[in-house]
Amino acid sequence: MAPAPASAVGPGPVLAGLDEILAPATVFYLDLHRNPELSGEEARTARRLAARLEQDGYRVTAGVGGHGVVGVLRNGEGPVVMLRTELDALPLREDTGLPYASRSAVMHACGHDLHTAAAAGAATLLARAADRWQGTLVVVGQPAEETLSGARAMLADGLYDRFGRPDVVLAQHTAPLPAGMVAHGHGYGPMMGGSIGFEVVIHGRGGHAGTPHLVVDPVVAAAASVLRLQTVVSRETAPAEQVVLTVGSLHAGSRGNVVPDRATMGITVRGLSEAALDRAGAAVERILRAECAASGCEREPDIVTVSRSPVLSSDPAAAAAVRQAHLELYGPERVASWPSSMVTEDFPLFGDAGLAVHGRPGIPLVYWMFGSVGPRQWARAAGGSAAEKLAALPANHSPEFAPDVRTALPAGISAMTAAALSHLGAREHRPDTP
Repeated sequence: MAPAPASAVGPGPVLAGLDEILAPATVFYLDLHRNPELSGEEARTARRLAARLEQDGYRVTAGVGGHGVVGVLRNGEGPVVMLRTELDALPLREDTGLPYASRSAVMHACGHDLHTAAAAGAATLLARAADRWQGTLVVVGQPAEETLSGARAMLADGLYDRFGRPDVVLAQHTAPLPAGMVAHGHGYGPMMGGSIGFEVVIHGRGGHAGTPHLVVDPVVAAAASVLRLQTVVSRETAPAEQVVLTVGSLHAGSRGNVVPDRATMGITVRGLSEAALDRAGAAVERILRAECAASGCEREPDIVTVSRSPVLSSDPAAAAAVRQAHLELYGPERVASWPSSMVTEDFPLFGDAGLAVHGRPGIPLVYWMFGSVGPRQWARAAGGSAAEKLAALPANHSPEFAPDVRTALPAGISAMTAAALSHLGAREHRPDTP
């Protein structure tokens, strides 16, 4: 694990140019927010990010692992620092009432537009202040994060072989905290859970609702499976472990007087350790097969693992350098701790989990949250305590999720810039003389 360079440069002089770039960065954000694209369809978003990076002097390659974008800025000998952002949106109809709201049935409800605008803004600041640092910056716009497939696709397309193996990978994510705050994971535990996603088809034998003895009802098998799956957490998981199992979709039939021949289910398991995930995933498969057998299904269910995301933990040494940079930039009152969460990301694949298949040492990852709630939003939120306000505010994946761009975007840019500088080498700065 590589710690931050001892000679890392402070962000102060670099961030002096923040006011100058805020207007174009905001315009970029508004454009992304108005024009969201689903996972795997991010062609326009990728072109817009590529154009921004090219304008700032980065050598840009598009089409990496789908619509992935990679911008490289080489600036002398030194560490290779990768900044990762996401390009995709969600299949939600926006209900924010904003004048720049998406008009389609797709919405940036997770803040990826804000992440991308912040990463692009940081890339601009760092390019303009190249006389103050040395090393290589790699800015990655990842597609298909929401389906947990984009990171794997970019790595499989030779991300590190083609553009260099980074010494550290940095990423941030919006959270319903006051804008201007950041939050880091505490201790050595995981920051986010890992997950396994299943798609299941239960095969019955369809027929008339009036002749139940001649059919095998997949709805009954599915219903029994839903109930029995709840025991994976309550009876097969140690009380000290944290595991969540969700049957998020169940579809079968079209008429009340017809027994369908199949039922489909979408299931997600989340946990804070790989061992817990493995046990819960095995239990899901065992229960589904057993319930189908108990219902007399003539075929075993089709159980397909559609996604697997590792547990996300920041590297302690690399994260300590970023946290210190944020403390110096914002002060201790604006740097909080983030408890372990059961939301999940494919970001861990860029580190240890992604490289294990190649037999190489792992790459340190650093991941933190940054606030997106403006002062007026915070003041209007119901509740007297911070916890009550956080519970009342629209969270990520809500159709009402609406970051305050005027306060959140500058903080996102400065947080990412400071984090990058905490890992880049310092270049001796000689001001121009008359």
